[in-house]
Amino acid sequence: MQQHQLAEGNLPVFVFPTELVFYADEQSSHKQVLTLYNPYEFALKFKVLCTAPNKYTVVDSTGAVKPQCCVDIVIRHRDVRPCHYGAYDKFRLQVSEQSQRKALGRKEVTATLRPSASQEPSSARSQDEERRIKEQFADSEFFEQTAFQTESRPVAGGPSLLTVLLGLVCMIALMLPTLGEQESTVPVYLHLSVNKKLVAAYVLGLLTMVILRT
Repeated sequence: MQQHQLAEGNLPVFVFPTELVFYADEQSSHKQVLTLYNPYEFALKFKVLCTAPNKYTVVDSTGAVKPQCCVDIVIRHRDVRPCHYGAYDKFRLQVSEQSQRKALGRKEVTATLRPSASQEPSSARSQDEERRIKEQFADSEFFEQTAFQTESRPVAGGPSLLTVLLGLVCMIALMLPTLGEQESTVPVYLHLSVNKKLVAAYVLGLLTMVILRT
């Protein structure tokens, strides 16, 4: 399975957050942090590309992530002039195996500069604007940036006790008999409907994704 994924270059890349918002009037927001996770059993090397490299300083634009570790990539906006308000840029994180050059996977993160947090749009962007942004990025050219490197750090902590307990409850719910089954030694009041089992399966899937990212 792993070799198949590597050959096709479809390796999932885990990055948080997936959108960066800078505010011109808030100095503290001019520095943002992207965290790149490596949940795999093998080391990865990464490279950060950007559609507007002159507007940003990227620390750790290239480097390596040890298995079961993560790295923080610091991004600073260095041109907060009004002419850049509302402009959308994009970062692309490419990962590959240590011994290979070909990218195994990639993840793209949007970045935008706004005048102030108090001037956040009250409603979501229109469909026309969303389409315009997607079309703009479809033909975007990404450029490399020079940066410093730091060592990767182990992923801190793990799934909370509440997450684990909720996962166990969902698993138990899926193992209980379905409502209407006759040949069962389990009391009838413990029989669950199909809808309840579907909800349990959905929640269990969400919890699995959360655990993989912790």
